[in-house]
Amino acid sequence: MAATQYNKGFSDAQSVNNSKRDNFTYKDLNLFFSPNPVTKDVSKVTDVQAIKRSVRNLVLLNPGEKPFHPEIGTGIRAALFQPFSPIMISALRTRIEESITRYEPRVILQSVDFGEEEQNLDNNTLACRINFFITNVPDTLENVDILLKRIR
Repeated sequence: MAATQYNKGFSDAQSVNNSKRDNFTYKDLNLFFSPNPVTKDVSKVTDVQAIKRSVRNLVLLNPGEKPFHPEIGTGIRAALFQPFSPIMISALRTRIEESITRYEPRVILQSVDFGEEEQNLDNNTLACRINFFITNVPDTLENVDILLKRIR
């Protein structure tokens, strides 16, 4: 299988970007289940890429979806069926901030921003940027961009 045929996923959390620390490396499974080109086994993600995917998955997770931990999740997708207003956007920001600070100990949350220019309030589409520092690399600001939109 050629390297260009597998699913590359989301660009902000897909690139391989290892940090400069040498004492500890975060590793996780690639949830796109793309095969490793050499071993043909499921590939892994490491360091910054693993943490970005974890933050993204945590934001998109609904309460009750994670087995044995029904309390984990933000419930953002259910809120997308409500009309957006400044109060709703503030509530979404609070949900995301609480979830990340409570369930992702590897990051120090800096901010959760909703881009004014990417909002499409008629179609309930909202762009979210989460800025954070990784605890072992506190000098580099990382971010994850998530487009929140209604599917149905």
